[in-house]
Amino acid sequence: MKMKSLATMAITGLMVAGLTTAAWAASPKMKMTTDIPKAFTAPDKVETSIGILNYFDGVPTKESTKAIYDYLDTSRAVNVYLNSIPALSANALREGQAAVGADSSNKIVIWDSLMDSKTVLLTGNTSTMYAVGFLDLLKDGPTVIDLPPGMLGILDDMAFQYMTDLGVAGPDKGKGGKFLVLPPGYKGEVPDGYFVVPSKTSGVWVFMRGYLDKSMPLAKAIPAASKNIRNTLKVYPLSTKANPPAMEFINASGKKMQVILPNDYTAFEKLHTLIQGEPDDYLGPEAKGMMAAIGIEKGQPFNPDTRMKKILKDAMAIANGAARAISYFPRDPGNLTFKESEAWVTAYADKDTTFTRNGAYRLDPRALFHFGYICVSPAMAMTVAGKGSDYSLGMLDSNGNIFDGSKTYKLHIPPNPPAKDFWAITMYDTQTRSQLQTDQQFPTLGSQDEGIKTNPDGSMDIYFSPEAPKGMEGNWLQTIPGKSWFIALRIYGPEQPWIDQSWRPGEIELVN
Repeated sequence: MKMKSLATMAITGLMVAGLTTAAWAASPKMKMTTDIPKAFTAPDKVETSIGILNYFDGVPTKESTKAIYDYLDTSRAVNVYLNSIPALSANALREGQAAVGADSSNKIVIWDSLMDSKTVLLTGNTSTMYAVGFLDLLKDGPTVIDLPPGMLGILDDMAFQYMTDLGVAGPDKGKGGKFLVLPPGYKGEVPDGYFVVPSKTSGVWVFMRGYLDKSMPLAKAIPAASKNIRNTLKVYPLSTKANPPAMEFINASGKKMQVILPNDYTAFEKLHTLIQGEPDDYLGPEAKGMMAAIGIEKGQPFNPDTRMKKILKDAMAIANGAARAISYFPRDPGNLTFKESEAWVTAYADKDTTFTRNGAYRLDPRALFHFGYICVSPAMAMTVAGKGSDYSLGMLDSNGNIFDGSKTYKLHIPPNPPAKDFWAITMYDTQTRSQLQTDQQFPTLGSQDEGIKTNPDGSMDIYFSPEAPKGMEGNWLQTIPGKSWFIALRIYGPEQPWIDQSWRPGEIELVN
């Protein structure tokens, strides 16, 4: 017994000392010994991407245990960010709108003169009139949206999941009407006369778009669209129905406004704050568990120690890189507009706004969409000839290279772009995925611009460069040396040649 005790003590002492060699003697064969396949055991030493892991008879040494836990915490934090991009984007919209004064349901941000590049908002367009708000169902309870006719809009929740369409694609069929949004788990009375929309979350983003009357010149259509919204839209808690608060409209045209999600350590802090105001089952057990593993829990403080904070900052750097790699070099073929070209990307992989396949989330397409785009609705991805809109994103040049703002590029637009209403090309900043801020207030060209020159066959060439090519000023969008960019080609009222791809834009070619 004494000898056995001494041997045990010796082994324990070696383990405490952190022995990392593979010099342990093979275990002796005992009467009850059976052979265990190597697939079920750990070798004394194994090389991995996080370094050499050392074991004593399947038990990792203290040094290897630390390396493993550091990796687990990092990988979980990376996944938390990538999977939380939708929620963080919804939260950024709420914070950004509140920062310019839209901090209650009766306050609406509107772009009276359309959206220009002063607004830092994910791939916003310059061709339609936006009006956005936010509901706080935790504070206000059931809330009414009294919608004007002739609108197009969406309600998305704080997971950035689709709730309902408003206007033309919604139950009111564009005639306007009263929508009643109910808080999570609401059990009270529901009055008649409303389009009732239950919410899974306390926060609800209200997105509305007023299309411009094509029968009017733009100078009249723009103020007419603004007047329709300002004079008739009402949003108020149902409890104030008898005396609703006055509406306030905040004009954001030409003003600084930032509503994009962070991609640094503060994202984890914002995520922790966000979940405090949402139902406990808002995330589901898997997402809750992943967040809890890195210290983000409802009802608990978020206070990572020095080690964990360092890991979270590192994880955020990796996650930011992952989101950008997925965005500009997608590997899911469903994100390619034209199957033979990696340069043109579609935001909704395979036109699916649920980001699922066979009941499973498609993680890359979901991250790609929410990192660069907003507005989740099946109506945004349905392409019906002559109706709605569709678009594709030019991310790379014809050689598969990133765009360089110091160089000149050309995009060939073949004759007869298949747009019943109009088409437009808008430039975006690769850092913010928002309109590129240049000397041009609206970084957009399209069929509504009268100065575009056409070639003899009716085709057009659009140039992207720091300075306009001589004689092509009307066909030019400005770039910035030292910056990159990408474009969105939007087709409003897409016709069959766009849908069946018998018409498609050229590749964006480097000129010099």
